[in-house]
Amino acid sequence: MTPVDDALQRAEELLAKLNERSVELERLAEADDVDANAAVDVIAELAELAKQIEAELTNARTLADAAP
Repeated sequence: MTPVDDALQRAEELLAKLNERSVELERLAEADDVDANAAVDVIAELAELAKQIEAELTNARTLADAAP
């Protein structure tokens, strides 16, 4: 597996986590008694995961551009 593939695989794994947390946020939003603190925590996790995904994709692009 190439370094580009590794970075893309990490991005895919992070995307799966992001999707899981999105589902959790939807569940929290649909609850009768919304837990605002939990929702804010999930949103913060989503933002961090999005940053990590962007970093992995940027890394993959950089590696791909540098490949012979």
